[in-house]
Amino acid sequence: MSMPFPYTYYSCPCSDTSNSAQAIGVTAPSQQEDEENEGKTFDPRSPRANFSLFPLDCLLWCEDCHDVKCERCTVEEILCWYCPNCLFETPSGMVKSDGNRCSRNCFNCPTCTAPVIVRTLDPVPGGISGPWILECDYCSWSTLDIGIKFDKVTNLFAQVAKLRQGKSGQKAKSSCRATEVDLSVSTSQNREPEAHFASLKAFYSSQLSKTSSSNPLLSPTGDINYNSPSSLARIMNLYTNVGTYGKKATTKTSSMRESADIIEGLQLVSQKTDAATIAKLRDAGWAGTSSIAQRSEQVHPSRFIDQLLPVPTLLRTRRSMRCRTCRHILVKPESKVQSTRYKIKLVATHYLPRVLLRPLYSSPSTPRIDLDALPPSKPIQFMLRVQNNMFDPIKVTLATPAQTPGRYASKVTILCPQFDVGPNTDVWDEALSGTQDKARCSMIGARGRADTEGDVKVAEAGKIWDKGRNMTIVILEVVCARIPGGGQQKKPPVPGDWDAGKKEEAEEELHEDEDILEIPVFVRAEYEVDVAGDEAGAKESKETKEKRELNYWCVLGVGRIAKSAV
Repeated sequence: MSMPFPYTYYSCPCSDTSNSAQAIGVTAPSQQEDEENEGKTFDPRSPRANFSLFPLDCLLWCEDCHDVKCERCTVEEILCWYCPNCLFETPSGMVKSDGNRCSRNCFNCPTCTAPVIVRTLDPVPGGISGPWILECDYCSWSTLDIGIKFDKVTNLFAQVAKLRQGKSGQKAKSSCRATEVDLSVSTSQNREPEAHFASLKAFYSSQLSKTSSSNPLLSPTGDINYNSPSSLARIMNLYTNVGTYGKKATTKTSSMRESADIIEGLQLVSQKTDAATIAKLRDAGWAGTSSIAQRSEQVHPSRFIDQLLPVPTLLRTRRSMRCRTCRHILVKPESKVQSTRYKIKLVATHYLPRVLLRPLYSSPSTPRIDLDALPPSKPIQFMLRVQNNMFDPIKVTLATPAQTPGRYASKVTILCPQFDVGPNTDVWDEALSGTQDKARCSMIGARGRADTEGDVKVAEAGKIWDKGRNMTIVILEVVCARIPGGGQQKKPPVPGDWDAGKKEEAEEELHEDEDILEIPVFVRAEYEVDVAGDEAGAKESKETKEKRELNYWCVLGVGRIAKSAV
């Protein structure tokens, strides 16, 4: 696992095949199959477990389903689009037209992707002057490197878009002035992709409109259209007009043709353009060639550094999350872009008891335990802490298999599997009440024996180790399995290629992370909540207690077992 030892992962029930089958409408399993699934122990080494174990902070909770929800159990909905630089919200109708980019003066450097700022070349005290450039404070790149200056400081997005589209004329020259950059599109070889696509689209749209009369179901865009009223009327005329039924068309239908000139979108490959590109590549060298990351940020990939244009800032989204089963809102941020608060955020940390595992050191002289090399065939004790984050007291029952699943089974024992955990009340309430010292004194006999000489606690079966305001600590004892050493971690060979000698060697080799000790623990928490019920004919409402129950699996990553000599 990627997390350091010890760690705790929590299982999401969406990976269960029976739950997923009921969610999509498949026939529910029989009662016998349910009993068999309930009796099965969660195996953290199974391939399915890799997609069902998460840290507790990454899980959500649905109050309607009363169950844990992971990323696969939720559906995201986009609330708004905004720019991370200027923090202005963008209407949803402009997102598609602007290419999911900020339409204000927000740009990123094409070489290092850092935000660029607008600066003037001829500053005048107390006034606004020009021309203007975009400059990066991180790598000192500016639009002067590509020969671009702006006469206006406003609407830079449209000016850069005109440079990108390669428009020419007095209108483009009045808004921005480009030097050392050829913006001419008089020849077909210098046409930009937007202009080329616009010409082809206009040409083929006109061709489809001319030939659409021959096919009543063909839309102007070339798709089959059954929802248009004109198409439905033409279909009905084929069957209702008896006089014309069966007659051949007297007019000759015109067929579509391809583009024939530059205006219609024809673009021919020129060998001169390729020769000029190769010559420039030899002169510029590797330093003048753009990288793959720089090309991916551009709207149209450019081969050379001097062809890279400022990149408009990519928009971000604020999203809400719903339960995939009941469509209940689990996470919903505030509508203001500047705010980082949430209106609704149902995290599993507030509903599930948190389980933590720590090594037990009963005295300062106790030797430290190396979690990366646990000694085999030797009992090791750990402190298992269960913390309650709810405002109601809970009764916890822990269950774990006597031996861990896998080829090398370790023995696991929980000395006190049933205990109570207090509510998550205010710390000052407990301090002012003065009941903390009395409670701790009364539970000295229930927590375990203490050695009078060295004042060392000794764990006992059926007794808790320590108890606090909203947490309880019990002892978990582990006897690690003996793993033969000397072999490297290799993948097992294909069964079809095994022979008698190699099969025995493959069985002795360790699989990936097979020497990690992971303990599956089933947690059951029972608690009571106050429910206000209105009885018929009663004026005052009575508060009743309702019992609720939480069941879930978690995996405790203890450490790595040391290899022993055979």
